[in-house]
Amino acid sequence: MKNRLKVLRAERNWSQADLAESLDVSRQAVNAIETGKHAPSLPLAFRIARLLGMTIEEIFHEEI
Repeated sequence: MKNRLKVLRAERNWSQADLAESLDVSRQAVNAIETGKHAPSLPLAFRIARLLGMTIEEIFHEEI
């Protein structure tokens, strides 16, 4: 699954640790999602979208 999380995080001047703390996950989890090594659970995807003020579809999309 591809995503824009790294770009969106950088636009807000947040570190991976900042984002991880806001989402109550580890920094390693944020890194794994950003690099596409791990897809977030649906509840986590909703938390990310809510935190960024966006829809899930604006952040995540399938690789085709």
